[in-house]
This record gives sequence, structure tokens and C-alpha cells, in this order.
Amino acid sequence: MRYDTILVFDFGGQYCHLIGRRIREHGVYSEIVPHDIKPGEIRLLSERFNVKGLVFSGGPASVYEQNAPRPDPKILGLGLPVLGLCYGHHLIAQMTGGHVKPARQREYGIAYVTIDKPVGVLKRLSEKERVWMSHGDTVLSISSEYETLAHTENCPVAAFRHKKKLIYGLQWHPEVVHTEKGVQMLRNFVFEVCRCEPNWKMEDIVEKAVGEIKRDVGDGKAIIALSGGIDSSVATVLAAKALDGRLTAVFVDHGFMREKEPEFVRDVFQKFKMKLMLVDARERFLKRLNGVVDPETKRKIIGEEFIRVFEEIAERTGAEYLIQGTIYPDRIESGFRRFSDKIKTHHNVAGLPTGIKFKKIVEPLRDLYKDEVRKVAKMLGLPKEIVFRQPFPGPGLAVRIIGELTREKVDIAKKADKIVREEIEKSGLEENLWQYFAVLTNTKATGVKGDARAYGYVVSLRIVESREAMTANFAKIPHKVLETISTRITNEIPEATRVVYDITHKPPATIEWE
Repeated sequence: MRYDTILVFDFGGQYCHLIGRRIREHGVYSEIVPHDIKPGEIRLLSERFNVKGLVFSGGPASVYEQNAPRPDPKILGLGLPVLGLCYGHHLIAQMTGGHVKPARQREYGIAYVTIDKPVGVLKRLSEKERVWMSHGDTVLSISSEYETLAHTENCPVAAFRHKKKLIYGLQWHPEVVHTEKGVQMLRNFVFEVCRCEPNWKMEDIVEKAVGEIKRDVGDGKAIIALSGGIDSSVATVLAAKALDGRLTAVFVDHGFMREKEPEFVRDVFQKFKMKLMLVDARERFLKRLNGVVDPETKRKIIGEEFIRVFEEIAERTGAEYLIQGTIYPDRIESGFRRFSDKIKTHHNVAGLPTGIKFKKIVEPLRDLYKDEVRKVAKMLGLPKEIVFRQPFPGPGLAVRIIGELTREKVDIAKKADKIVREEIEKSGLEENLWQYFAVLTNTKATGVKGDARAYGYVVSLRIVESREAMTANFAKIPHKVLETISTRITNEIPEATRVVYDITHKPPATIEWE
């Protein structure tokens, strides 16, 4: 069956795959393609997919820069509906004779847009809409073939369309949850403008992933990096389905896990029909990280050491392939494509060393978001404690301890993390939260304990709500719960004297501190 499909042109924007993910939410298949794809290549894709429309993503470049990524100009003449978002909006304007320049006042975050003509993509919207902006450039004018559909105080052409063709541009990001009617805008484009049918379903992801693992590994053996988190757990079950006993799941305890983590992984996964190995590498990792302060260096060292452990296991088991539970936010934050900015290195993506001894690293979940992975986990019948587990970074507490890592600081971080998890879960708030954890800062502050001066660490609480980790809001936790957490940390951890609450959204912050 040829699925109705929207192609998303990748210009390196942080939300590129989020656009595709939002489209798939509506039962319409989306495919991410290079920004410089040729019209002939789109025609070839049309043999497999029923291509019904194109979306130009955002990106960190400016369209007037010499080396800015640009699509083939013939793309706009294919007769397919086109929607440009942010950088894509600028591109369409410039390619068709409009004028783009640095904005007088940049817009980052929530903005209110006036809808001048609620038509096409903007159909059924109100006169004023709350949207998410993230741009330093603005479209000042458009050619006579186009008309303005919306504006803001700082952006005279916040939305436009071609007067005859199905070509639209939006300055804002309808794909992020902060744009209140973003879902409606994308639905308008997918169903009203492109006339798509919702004929794609999540079950296809499982079939595709299993097939990909079978194809990549062939008759060989593989090991999989199993952390016990939702991503690696789903990848493990998919790999077990594909490889028929030729898989070894390896849990590496690098010493920066949550309390009782190795025991949890052993208890859950020893029930599955696969080889399971638990490797105690705590001393090895701590020795490698001795004296290291820079978070990027931490991640790279951890990534390299993980690979070296896996290589040793592979040599013993005869495995030639490594499978990982890498998901899309890991890859996009690591700047994995040419025009995307690197935000931070993930230990299992850009943190990997060169000279890896495996024939191939297989990442069956690489284009999925966390909430999609949870849906796949339910389909695979994984236990509830895995399906609804909050995300935990591969480097673990190593990136939740600011500054140099020591045994004392790791012990403090483990205790603080346990307290946060216990109190949030006791309060019944966990199902509405994306992540909740403690960060051990490298700052010390004066306190009073037992009528005596104390001088100890400041612990920061990070509790956020999100759908897919590309954006997040700090959670408005009841003060009583925060007070209980603070009291327990300062009472039960002698080295801690102060607790603060992080009230920064993502963006501008990331969810993890390092």
C-alpha cells in the first residue's frame, strides 16, 4: 500500500523531526528528506509513497548567508502543496522575490499573532492567536504573487500564501505544544490543503524496525546496550524478535546509576528469552573521569568507555553488530546533520569514538520520539514499570553532578535522586510529569544544622512536563511537596545545606543541566 505522505525538508532545525512526528500523529506518513533533494528523487519516492505535500523546516542559518542551505528552485514548480516554517518561511519569500533581513527585535518564545485572513492553513483560527516564535530574521515584504495572512507587532509578514498555488509560509512553529492551535494549523495543511487520507498506523513501526534489524544483522550475532530505560528496553525486545537467540543484552553499571538500578534491570529482563550480562565497571569509569570537569568531555569519555566494554563483550560472544536505543532527540541535540547546531553530545551518538570495531551500529528507534517509543512498548507487552519510566540519561548521574566526579558526590546525588522520586511518586504526580530529579551543583552555601554552622552543597530540583523532550515546561509542583523534598534532602544528607527549584523552560534551557 502506498501511504499518503508528507515530505519534510531538513534544513537543520531542532524541530525538523517534530514536524514529521506531528504529521504522523494524524495517521499520515511523513518522511524526512535532505534539503537539497532533487525533483527527480521526489518522483522516485512517489513510486513507494503517495507524496501529497512538502514542508520546509526551520533551521539555524539565515537565508541571506552565502552558504545557507537552499532547496532546488524547481521544487516550488512541482505542483505539490508547500508549507514553509520559520527558516522555510524565509526561504520561500526570498526565492520568490520577497525581502528578508535581520529583525528589528528578535522574537524567542510566546508571541501573539494577528490573523488577517483565516484561510488555508489558518482556517478556523481566531483573530488573535498564541504562538511559539524562535527567529532573528523577518520577512519584510513579499512579491505581488503572494498575500499576507498574519502579522505581529515586530513581524509585518508573519504568514503568507500564494494567490493561486498551494504555497504557504508561517513565521512561527505550529509543531511545538506552546503554539496553542498548532495542531489545527498542521491538520489544515495535511487534510484541507494536501487532501491526505489517514492511512498509516503505529503498528507499521514495529514491523519496519524488526525488518531493519534482520536486514542489517543478517545471520550474524549482536549485542545490545541495555540500560533499563524505555528506549533501550524497546530496542532490546525488537532485537530479540528479529534475531532469534543471536542477541546478548549487556547492562553496564558505570557507577552513576540510580539506586538499585542493576537489580531492577536483572529482575525485569531475566524473564525474557535472551542472554543477559550485567557488567560491573564502576571503578573503570570513575578512574577515566578523574579530574574531568567539562560536561562535553564527560559525555565523550563515557561514550568511548561504553564502546570499549561492548567491544570486549562482543569479542567473547562473537557478536559483530551493536544495537542501541538511540531516539531522535538524542541525535538532533548532538548536531548529527550538516546544518544543525550541536547542543550537547549524547554518549551514544556524537560521543562515540572513532575506530569502532563493530561492523555496524544499528539504531531501530532513531527517528522516534519518546512518546512514540512508549506506544511501541505497550504494543510489545513490556511491563508498566518500563513503559512509564521517566527518561534517564545514558551517562546517568555523571551529568547531574556539576564539576568533578567523586565517590562522595555520586553518593549524595544518588540519595537526593531517591528522595525526589519517592516524594513525587508518593504524591501521585508522576503520571503527568516527564522527568523529576535532583542536580548536585558545584556551589556550596552556608546553613544551620543543630544550632551550628554548616557549609554544604546546593541541590537543585528539576521537574518538567513535556510530550517529546524537544520542548518542556517546568512543572508547577505543590509547595507542600517541594517543602517535603527540601526538608528530607537537608535532613537526610548531611553534606547538603540548601535546595533550590529550577523554573526554566526548554528552550532556552535543556532538561538536563549538562
